[in-house]
Amino acid sequence: MNESNDYSELKISDSELVSWPRIASISAMISFSLPTFITGLEIQQALTVHDALLALLIGSVLLIFIGGVMGTIGIKSRLSSYLLVRIAFGNAGAAIVNIAFAISLLGWFGVNIDLFSDAVLRLLDAQFNIVIPEWSIEIFAGICMITTTLYGFKAINIISTLLIPVLVLVTMKMFVGSLEEMTIAQYWVLEKTSTLSLSEGVASIVGVIIIGAIILPDIARFSKQKTGGFQIAFWSYGAAQLLVLFVTGFSASASGITDVLDLMLSLNLGLLAFVIIITGCWVLNSLNLYSTTLSIVATFPKFNQKVITIVLGLIGVLAAFMNILDNFLSFLSFLSTIFVPVAGVIIVDFIFIKGHAYNLETLANNRQFSIPAFIAWIMGALISVLNGRYDWLNLTGISVLDAIILTGLVYVILIKIPKKMFLTSKPFTSDEKQ
Repeated sequence: MNESNDYSELKISDSELVSWPRIASISAMISFSLPTFITGLEIQQALTVHDALLALLIGSVLLIFIGGVMGTIGIKSRLSSYLLVRIAFGNAGAAIVNIAFAISLLGWFGVNIDLFSDAVLRLLDAQFNIVIPEWSIEIFAGICMITTTLYGFKAINIISTLLIPVLVLVTMKMFVGSLEEMTIAQYWVLEKTSTLSLSEGVASIVGVIIIGAIILPDIARFSKQKTGGFQIAFWSYGAAQLLVLFVTGFSASASGITDVLDLMLSLNLGLLAFVIIITGCWVLNSLNLYSTTLSIVATFPKFNQKVITIVLGLIGVLAAFMNILDNFLSFLSFLSTIFVPVAGVIIVDFIFIKGHAYNLETLANNRQFSIPAFIAWIMGALISVLNGRYDWLNLTGISVLDAIILTGLVYVILIKIPKKMFLTSKPFTSDEKQ
C-alpha cells in the first residue's frame, strides 16, 4: 500500500485495503502486552472466581460493542478516528480533543517503554545473569518502535500477522503448564475474598484497552469488508484479550504467584517470556506512536508526518529515560477517562444525526466548532470523573458505559435545541437541520 495515505486526507484506494483478519491481528496484539497481563493478575487477586469470570465476559461484550461500532464507522467512512473527531467537533473543537489524545497516547508510549525496559532487565538477569544499563534498552526499543511506525500501517500489519500465532501458542503453553498445578474443577471451587465489586472489575478490564477500541478506526478503515468492524472487535476483545486475562488469572491462582515475570519464569517459559514482552510492547507502542502521529497530522495537516513521528517518538523515549512518568501516570489515567465520551458523540452523530456527512468532502468545507458536541463531551467527561462518587450518576454501575450513554443523550438533546441558540463560526449544513 502507499504509506503516504496513512496520514493524509487522500482517499484510500482499493489496492490499499486488506482483509479484516489481518487488521484483527494488529488489534489483538495489544492484548499480549504487559498491561493486559498485569490486569489479569489484578482481577484474579481482587475478585472471586465466579465474579472474575463474569467480569471478563461483561467487559469483553462491552469492548466488542464499542470497538465494533467505532470500527464500522471507520470502515464506512475510510477516515481515521481523528478525522472523525473533526467532523463531529469541528476543526477548532477537534484540535483540542486531538491534542489531548496525542498527549495521552505519547505518555503511554513512554510508560510502556519503562515497563518494557524493566521487564527485559529482570529477564536478562534471571536467564543469563546479564546486567546492562536501563537507558540502553529504552533507546534501542524506542528506535525499533519509531522505525516501525515510520512505515505506517503496512509494517505494523506484517509484524502482527507473523507474530500473533506465536503469542497464542505461548499463552496456551502457560495454560497447559498451569493445569499441572490446578485443574479447572479445582479452580472453579477456589475460595477467595473479593476486594473489588463486580462493576469495578469490569471497569478495570474495559479501562485497560478502551482507548484502543475508541481509536480502532485508525486501522479498521483499511478493511476490505464493510462488516469487518465487529469481526475485528470480536477477535480482539472477545478472543485474544479474554484468553490472556483468563490464562493469566488461572496461572496465578494455580501457582500463587502475583508477579507477571515471576509467573512466566516459574512456568519455564524462559526465552518465550522474552517473545511475549518484546513483541507485545513493540506492536502496542508502534500503534500508540502511529495514532499519536495521526492525531497531530489531522490537527495540523501541513506538518510532515515522518518528521512528526520521529520527534514524537524521541519525546516519548526522553520521558521514559528521565523517569518522569511515575508522576505523570495519574494525569494520563485522567486523560484516558475523559476520552470515553468522545466515542459517545461520534457514535450518536454517525448513527442518528448525520452519518452521510462522514466523508472527505465534508472535511473540505468543515465548520470550525460544534458547541453541542463540545458541551456533551465536557458533561460526559465530568460523569466519567465523578461516577462512583455519587450514586445518582450510576446507570449501569460501569463508569465508561455510563459516560458513553449519557454523553450521547446530552448530545441528542442539544442538537434538537434551535440552532440559533448556538453561535458557530459557520452555519450548520443542511444535513443537520431538524
